[in-house]
Amino acid sequence: MAIRSKLRGAISGFGEVAARAHLPGWRTRDDVGIAVVHDPVSARRHEAIRLIKSVRVYDDLGLMLDGESPDFVDIASPPAYHAESVRDALHAGANVIVEKPLSLGLSEFDELAGLAAKVSRVLMCVHNWKYAPAYAVARKAIEAGRLGEIRFISIDRLRTEPAGAGGSGGQWRASASSGGGILIDHGWHVFYLMQWLLGGDPPAAISAHLESPAGGDAEDLADLRLAFSSGCIARAHLSWRAPVRRTSAVIYGERGCIEIESDRVALTDRKGAVEDLSVADASDDSYHSTWFGAMAADFVGALAAGPDSPNVRENLTEARASLALIEASRESAANGSQTVKIH
Repeated sequence: MAIRSKLRGAISGFGEVAARAHLPGWRTRDDVGIAVVHDPVSARRHEAIRLIKSVRVYDDLGLMLDGESPDFVDIASPPAYHAESVRDALHAGANVIVEKPLSLGLSEFDELAGLAAKVSRVLMCVHNWKYAPAYAVARKAIEAGRLGEIRFISIDRLRTEPAGAGGSGGQWRASASSGGGILIDHGWHVFYLMQWLLGGDPPAAISAHLESPAGGDAEDLADLRLAFSSGCIARAHLSWRAPVRRTSAVIYGERGCIEIESDRVALTDRKGAVEDLSVADASDDSYHSTWFGAMAADFVGALAAGPDSPNVRENLTEARASLALIEASRESAANGSQTVKIH
């Protein structure tokens, strides 16, 4: 795909994630310029003007696409708007990188992936936790065979409240109609991470226990059990009710075990020898701009390689499976935590 020497990018949805993660990530690249911002909220357009020199702002996505013809659109609006925004951007001839979830339903996902293929444009979802140094070093150890065949993965994401609580981010995260709930906000990350750590092993089944706050319609707690096609079993506990913020994981195979606590990584072999694999990382917040910078680099590489490149195929495969697991989790929870097969 022919691209300009400096890509002209647009951001649709200039909330906290865009301002504090995406924009700093794009600014690490000399080959990208964010020239245009769309947001229907006046205060966010004003914030874009404050942060980005000579930026052009729009309150209507269609007008922006018609008037600006960007090389790509970075969609960071609330989840309920993702699918329509992706569709509009692809129809306008733009490549698209979109915050998770790419869409709220599998049929819509398949439509959008098919549209991207039809118009020969790159479509990718932001899977930024793959660029977290702790998980990257774990994947490297797994690929090197240091754990042997992986038999078990456990990932816990404990939070005292949703990200952006008290602001607009907290409002959509607490509303099912806006695409909120902890399954989308955290489960999506956990699901693609597990697949990636297992080298693309597809999920086979899931059972789920979900809870919502009194008077709320979006789950704020999820306890999950998964099975993968390789035979690996996995669990995850996701909570916005915890007394502390904590992100941890355990991965073990026939030869060794990796334990992750924030940015601390320890590998223990069968003889009990412990090796510290910890790597430096930025502070554990909700935005992770350095991780998005690495994701942006992969997206730019995909623009050069084309919409059928391996990175794009891997990304969309992970995204579709993550969405299938979310749908199956809700089906399971509605039926007494029965196991649901993934098709």
